[in-house]
Amino acid sequence: MKIEKLAEIISADFYTGVPDSQLRALCDYLIDSYGTDPRHHVIAANEGNAAAIAAGYHLATGKVPVVYMQNSGEGNIINPVASLMNDKVYAIPCVFIVGWRGEPGVHDEPQHIYQGEVTLKLLEDMDIAYFVIGKETTDKEVADAMISFHERFAVGKQAAFVVRKGALEFASKVKYENKNAMKREDIIRHIVEHTGPDPIVSTTGKASRELFEIREARGEGHERDFLTVGSMGHASSIAFGIAVQKPQTKVWIIDGDGAALMHMGAMAVIGANAPKNIVHIVINNGAHETVGGMPTVAGKIDLVAIAKGCGYPSAVSVDNFEDLDVELEAAKARNELSLIEVKCSIGARENLGRPTTTARENKTNFVDYLK
Repeated sequence: MKIEKLAEIISADFYTGVPDSQLRALCDYLIDSYGTDPRHHVIAANEGNAAAIAAGYHLATGKVPVVYMQNSGEGNIINPVASLMNDKVYAIPCVFIVGWRGEPGVHDEPQHIYQGEVTLKLLEDMDIAYFVIGKETTDKEVADAMISFHERFAVGKQAAFVVRKGALEFASKVKYENKNAMKREDIIRHIVEHTGPDPIVSTTGKASRELFEIREARGEGHERDFLTVGSMGHASSIAFGIAVQKPQTKVWIIDGDGAALMHMGAMAVIGANAPKNIVHIVINNGAHETVGGMPTVAGKIDLVAIAKGCGYPSAVSVDNFEDLDVELEAAKARNELSLIEVKCSIGARENLGRPTTTARENKTNFVDYLK
């Protein structure tokens, strides 16, 4: 289905959400049509944030907003849907567009398997009616579904279009880039050269895939790395949980800007407790690059100032490898909580692989290493 037709059928003038590779056609269409004009399109920090923004839009206009997301974001919308939008509370109508990763019978990565199995059930549990769009779905079928959804919107209920892999098309190509020079894989390679035997907790997406391949290229095992393949935004919290129980072990976090933004409250918790054995590295390319490259707001905010405001005693930003190496070595020697923001370009190798070990194997090996 052409994304322009879906947009015509939905007939909304406000979208907010978190980018998803399964919804790449929609994401590119929105950037092509609206950019990031907040009157029409807001790329949210997380899906719950998007649902609340959508609620505000409805309160201001009386119109029905659209929230887009990967199905992994359903967990983040449960609270605002159940306690804000539900017709027993404020009765706020909304269209959700959900990319169905891990659909049963369709091969996907391990972090999507269970989420894919419960995607439709979670919508049912939240009293969100849904219609599944696949490659063979006709425009008329989608239009008829939208007509039926309007009956729900009239009484303050919500509905969702669940999008199967490859179901949406957009002919135009949107290019995402910035002016930063350093590539993420090279940044991670420099980090590994400084961390030695210390454990690393790496964030969701290409950063963990690149860390895995760097270890392979160096002929090293993977036991010292915890690859956070799911639960975007929680790598720093996982590392914090490890660090406070292992105060004599330096724990390194390889984070991304989109992940750091998704649950930024974690920085406040880490900063307030200020464990002396954490080095928090945020690789900032100002983009949700793993799922296509749509921008985050991280290019417009001061992560160093935020970290210091949260209580990080040391926080710096670097944009070249010479300064990166200096700050990595200083953080390694320093006996206090440290944050290093690293300005990064957008892009990755075309042939970037995926971990060849399972998530359970990763966990077991990592736990044994920490012992």
